[in-house]
Amino acid sequence: MEETRAKRVDASARMRAVPIAVTPEGFWCCPSPAALHKSLKNNPHHHGGGGNHKPPPPTPPPQQHKTTTPSAPPSRAPSVLSEPVAGDAPDEPPPQPAAAEAEAERHKICVGFGQPETSDVTVVLYGKEGIAVRMSVHGDVLRRSSAFFAEKLSSSSSSSGSGGHGHGSCLEIHDCDDAEIYVETVGLMYCDEAKHKLLKQNVSRVLRIMKVAESLGFHACVKSCLDYLEAVPWVGEEEDNVVSSIRHLQSKAYGVSPLLKRITSDNLKSPTDTLALIMEMVLKSTDDRARREMKALVLNLLKDSNHCTDGSSDISSELLYSSCQGCLDRLRLLFSEATGQEFSVELTRQITLETDNLLWLVEILVNQRICDDFVALWANQSEIAELHGKLPVASRHTVSCITARLFVGIGRGEMLPSKNTRLLLLQVWLQPLIDDYSWLQCSCRSFDRKLVEEGIGQTILTLPLEDQRSMLLAWLGRFLKLGDNCPNLQRAFEVWWRRTFVRPYVSQAR
Repeated sequence: MEETRAKRVDASARMRAVPIAVTPEGFWCCPSPAALHKSLKNNPHHHGGGGNHKPPPPTPPPQQHKTTTPSAPPSRAPSVLSEPVAGDAPDEPPPQPAAAEAEAERHKICVGFGQPETSDVTVVLYGKEGIAVRMSVHGDVLRRSSAFFAEKLSSSSSSSGSGGHGHGSCLEIHDCDDAEIYVETVGLMYCDEAKHKLLKQNVSRVLRIMKVAESLGFHACVKSCLDYLEAVPWVGEEEDNVVSSIRHLQSKAYGVSPLLKRITSDNLKSPTDTLALIMEMVLKSTDDRARREMKALVLNLLKDSNHCTDGSSDISSELLYSSCQGCLDRLRLLFSEATGQEFSVELTRQITLETDNLLWLVEILVNQRICDDFVALWANQSEIAELHGKLPVASRHTVSCITARLFVGIGRGEMLPSKNTRLLLLQVWLQPLIDDYSWLQCSCRSFDRKLVEEGIGQTILTLPLEDQRSMLLAWLGRFLKLGDNCPNLQRAFEVWWRRTFVRPYVSQAR
């Protein structure tokens, strides 16, 4: 609102009633621009500027537009009328200059609050939507509710010499950003309890009302809006809109702390401690479905958080590796128990649970880009790999899923372990993976054979040529015996072949 001017008004202006909108609470408000334009399109004689259309028949003196609603008494429901049209005057108006023609093109309506016949102030809003709204209001109500109007009416009374009563004063407010909400906010000045009128509004509209109320110095309405926002849920983007709307109110005595406590706390515990508690609860869960759902949820949340922070992570690697070490210790203990006693279904379930936990932790490490050390940790589990061959394949094959995931990660470049670590991983865990290969294909729904074979082949091809030779010749012997029950590394074999037999001759030719 860039400019406000005061002037005297002619009380004998003739008006014409037009349709208006009513809020869910039951009190009247200015129609939305779209609804108003539609009404004016269907009723062209409502345009304020038309000097060429046929003049309408004379109309009787204006009557108050009354409508009774359950939540608003008729005496407080504003009437909405159009500005007098050119046809209401007995004589044709003289030609208008360009500025006057632009003014005439505005869509004009009038709003009367309380009892219009007792109003003593007129407020004219010039909205950016091409709408001019004239409000018939009461100076004592505006002064009592709004610091803005109290100041303007006081200066208007002083300049007009009306003795402070402001009778017949007119305030013009130009470039009003939100005329519809402005009218509704003025209507709330006539309500005993604005908070109750906001109950059926949505968060977005209340934020608009609060913005206008703050600009008018309507402190009671701002407080009611804050009470509303503190009590209702914020859905989707509403949270960002609410926070951005109330942060600048912190320096004022509105009391926004209850709202901000919803998103922040002075006594908030360390995020690492909270995450440690969450991970401990998930890892120790005994319900398969609940554990699976929460693992997927936490993994996705961590992934989204990592993307929002441009790859920087606040998650402690010590926390994750401590959890990994705990799972490995329990898995080693379970393998030792399984080889020393008769195998049981419960023991198989516990082994599956620990391997599933490790797989989940590996995915978190991959997303956080800190999985290199785990490859070294897994490659050094020679004791578990040795015990692996002594267990029934039905109970042990899930352990090979961890090895397969690491090969896929190395092949994709998701982890960058050292050359010695990659070689040790192949030496310790490739044979157990081959031993479980048929079970992995039949029993693991998430097992992708082509992806795993590509990862194993790429891992081998990252080694020195002599290591590639020993690994691929050993694979060839197993593949010729097992066929489809062995990973198919033909693509890696072809690359090694060209490196060994083709490239030297090409170099000599050059």
